[in-house]
Amino acid sequence: MAEGKSSLARALSILESFGEDRPEQTLAEIVATTGLPPTTAHRYLADLVSWGGLNRTGRGTYTVGRRLWQLGALAPRERQLRDVALPVLEDLFETTHEVVHLVVLDGDRALYVEKLTPRKRAGAEVTSQVGYRLPLHATGPGKVLLAYGPSELRESVLAGDLPRLASGTITDPQLLRRSLAEIRSTGYVISRDETTEGNASAAAPVFGATGDVVASISVVVPSSHPNLSALAQGVRVAAAVISRNLRS
Repeated sequence: MAEGKSSLARALSILESFGEDRPEQTLAEIVATTGLPPTTAHRYLADLVSWGGLNRTGRGTYTVGRRLWQLGALAPRERQLRDVALPVLEDLFETTHEVVHLVVLDGDRALYVEKLTPRKRAGAEVTSQVGYRLPLHATGPGKVLLAYGPSELRESVLAGDLPRLASGTITDPQLLRRSLAEIRSTGYVISRDETTEGNASAAAPVFGATGDVVASISVVVPSSHPNLSALAQGVRVAAAVISRNLRS
């Protein structure tokens, strides 16, 4: 049993070495991150590739495989949320023809679980991807989750580092605290040049059956969008529809 647990822990350490900042790694990088001997890491990597948890590219590097995404999609809470939210997100997408996100809280990060994007879009690139985890303070949907989430999480984030991702990122704790209070007052947030330059977003909370926030949704538009307030009201209505459907 001890050997089995040790083997599982080693395999998990390899999987945990991947992240939004390390989506593709060499054997040497995995060894450096996990501390596993090269021969041991290579053996586990071969098993993970054979199982489908990792892919080996033609360059000899490793990326996360589809098998892990398939397993993650089976998580009951996230699957129900996505199934309920998707029709509303599609309506929002058809109305705006802009990038639409569904985001949930994952520890102290905003996890992007759905993204609808047009084939062609004016303005700056929207770099988010499904499976990305971004800082809560530096994204519209992340700030919504932070505003309505546990107070302990808010205080922890406010007391920690607030790195700047773009010119509009709030890096001052007091300004962020006031922004979160305003989100709780208005029920939405408008952000501009916060995660990437040239983009703005409107985000609103989704509440579950118990009244707790379970997700946030957002629409990303060019920063030059002429009426972000109207966009925010539309996002707020869409979030309220999803919340109501989750309760029914």
